[in-house]
Amino acid sequence: MSNLAARFLVAVVFVPAILALLYVVPPIGFYLLTLAAAMVAGYELFGMVSNGDTVARVYGIVAAAAVSLAVWFFGKDPRVYITVLALVPLVGLLFPLARLGDVQTAGLRSSTFAFGPVYCAMPLTFLALLRRDAHPGWVILALMLAWFSDTGGYFAGRFLGKHKLYEAVSPKKTIEGAIGGLFAAVFGALLGVFWYLHGRLPLAHAIPLAIVGGALGQAGDLAESLLKRSTGIKDSGGILPGHGGILDRIDAMIFTSTTVFLYVLWR
Repeated sequence: MSNLAARFLVAVVFVPAILALLYVVPPIGFYLLTLAAAMVAGYELFGMVSNGDTVARVYGIVAAAAVSLAVWFFGKDPRVYITVLALVPLVGLLFPLARLGDVQTAGLRSSTFAFGPVYCAMPLTFLALLRRDAHPGWVILALMLAWFSDTGGYFAGRFLGKHKLYEAVSPKKTIEGAIGGLFAAVFGALLGVFWYLHGRLPLAHAIPLAIVGGALGQAGDLAESLLKRSTGIKDSGGILPGHGGILDRIDAMIFTSTTVFLYVLWR
């Protein structure tokens, strides 16, 4: 319960701040928040796989910032996405050659250097683009699909959970919790239909979008849990009381923000 109370207090502080950045402050304000989160996520991720190597962490911060800035300032040009998705992995694969370290972990480190900056930065920047180029309500939807699914899954799993979802990766998660999380995600999307995205999100789209986004968000949570388990750590960091690190908080949001961004792009 103390952990739950810490989470509640963090939400009390951050939710009003995020709403102000979305609806009161110019778009650059919310972007700076996503940029900071991407840089901290890069710091955490590269520290996890490189055993706290300071140089690796600096690279993670710089590379995540570079990806974010490129997408924010030049993201309307498809050539930028092609360049980022081609150049960042190639440069990342070369970095471990300069800092070989333990050969047994070289494969994991190479994969992280190649893909990590995009993973940490691009989905968060999608949120900022939704704020700037579409409507703040789409950002709210992406956040709700992640947070409602997480909260609904927590309570459904706590009171109804009996069958393990993926015990080898996350022993506490249950099938009942996952289903409860999907129902909570649908509820968050329905709020969008009738409230914060009224007239922009059709009911016929909201429910399947919530199910897909909520399921992918839960999969993103499991993916980060697998990474942590493979590196022998419990939390990616300790910056958020009750939540762990930034990566622990945005693991589902990385997938829900991408889902909502692609929906808005293609609808």
